[in-house]
Amino acid sequence: MGGDGQPPWVGFMSLIVIVDDRVSNRNIFAKLAASIEANLTVRTFGDPKEALEWLQDNKPDLIITDYKMPNLNGAEFIRRFRTIEDCEDVPVIVITVYEERSFRLSALEAGATDFLHSPVDHYEFVTRARNLLKLQKHQQLLSERASHLAHELELSERTRETALRDSSEQLAQVIDTVPVMISAIDQNGTLQFANAAQASFCGRELQDIAGRQGSEFLSAEHAARHRALDELVLNSAKPLPPFEEELTDADGETKVYLTNKASLMRHDGSVSAVLTSSLDITARKRTESHLRHLAHHDSLTGLPNRAYLHDALRKLIARSRRGYHLFAVHVFDLDGFKQINDLLGHAAGDRFIVKLASVLQENMRDEDMLVRLGGDEFAVVQAAVTCSDDAAECAARILKLIEENLEFEEAPLNVTASIGIALYPTDGEQDEELLKNADLAMYQAKRVSGNHFCFFAADMDARAREAALLDGRLRKAVERKQFVLHYQPLVDARTGQPVSVEALLRWNDPARGLVSPNNFLPRAEENGLIIPINEWVLRQACMDAYAGPMDQTVP
Repeated sequence: MGGDGQPPWVGFMSLIVIVDDRVSNRNIFAKLAASIEANLTVRTFGDPKEALEWLQDNKPDLIITDYKMPNLNGAEFIRRFRTIEDCEDVPVIVITVYEERSFRLSALEAGATDFLHSPVDHYEFVTRARNLLKLQKHQQLLSERASHLAHELELSERTRETALRDSSEQLAQVIDTVPVMISAIDQNGTLQFANAAQASFCGRELQDIAGRQGSEFLSAEHAARHRALDELVLNSAKPLPPFEEELTDADGETKVYLTNKASLMRHDGSVSAVLTSSLDITARKRTESHLRHLAHHDSLTGLPNRAYLHDALRKLIARSRRGYHLFAVHVFDLDGFKQINDLLGHAAGDRFIVKLASVLQENMRDEDMLVRLGGDEFAVVQAAVTCSDDAAECAARILKLIEENLEFEEAPLNVTASIGIALYPTDGEQDEELLKNADLAMYQAKRVSGNHFCFFAADMDARAREAALLDGRLRKAVERKQFVLHYQPLVDARTGQPVSVEALLRWNDPARGLVSPNNFLPRAEENGLIIPINEWVLRQACMDAYAGPMDQTVP
């Protein structure tokens, strides 16, 4: 840590290079990368060859590249990048839509460090980039300190041996205090050097592990893997990109480590050993996993939330486009749920929502997904739909489950649901469009009767826009008092004398003139504007009655 308690690399200006032939991807990745830390520069390129030319004179701290690009694919770009001086150990993240193993192997052989699958999860992108950037800075810091130490040793030839001995002892003491496992293994697999953290992992004292085979302290699988990686470093004299691995220590506890391997050189330029450093990132991985779960799941029911649904829909749409598979989105909320909160309180409402989620989840197919959107609103993504009848059967099953299994024991309340259905791709080809159209269909089902499902129809969107326009005009009419009253006299048939009057409401719309109440009162009852309209009618009728005889007639 620095003198102010911050990591020693704080203040370094980092450089991230993004290579992608699509402008939209470059903009998104650049924005995400810029959010990682304050002292950071992002440079983007649409042409990988142009990027390689620029990188000849500029060393980045992290490369993020698409795999499929014109002129030069991701694997060839990485291979050429690795030949640039001082760029052998720069981490490279490859973003690809391909799931085939051959593409990953090709990129790994070229020198890729990590992969992200497209479409990219923004949280995962930032987290992985941040981890690799921190490790790169840590390696740069170690390299700079090593260079500084070498410079000091060259200042005085007369005290070279003494300074070397003192510096080596001091360096060993420093390395023993670093919370990173560090070890050096020669061509025969023998441990030449290890620090205190490495000895603790092995469950031995430092003097007991020097000269032993490194494979003695790893499982057979991990020992074989490390031996193969060590051979790569010994043969190439080049460091390997950092990688994550799970290792089990002497106490049987399995932890996650971020491991790096580099070569130790003799004076003649030959490789004497492989230096391995492993940083324990178990706590960080658990925290990241927990935060990722919180960001994508509902805290009350544990179900996926709206953010998770959008990500899942985008991925499902991408897969469906390749194979033209159909699926359905069901959006539903509860009819009469408000009475539970009003009569029994929000705690009872929460218990009801938890029970509903449990009943639906227990009866959900493995390939389908149940999501809580918020409040009493849920969604179901029904995969592998062959026709609209499949979606109708699913909706009917949900309605039946809610009606038959959710008799609330705290009060005899009958709760049903209204479901709206949108089919991909006929009702939308984007996640937002599918959810909006399913929502419109749900409100249509609710207007029909409740305890009902309804498929999206093309004219629903037009009707919704008309209703929204009418809502806006009605609000202005209430604010500007554009209503008028006409009075219909009621006459006693025996005497012919008026005995009372009936007040009749009209909307004096500046654009359309007098509008009959049949054309706006039903909508006012739906959007709640009927309350201020009724208040105005009562107040105006009273004022007119007080003012004197009413001579207005019904037009």
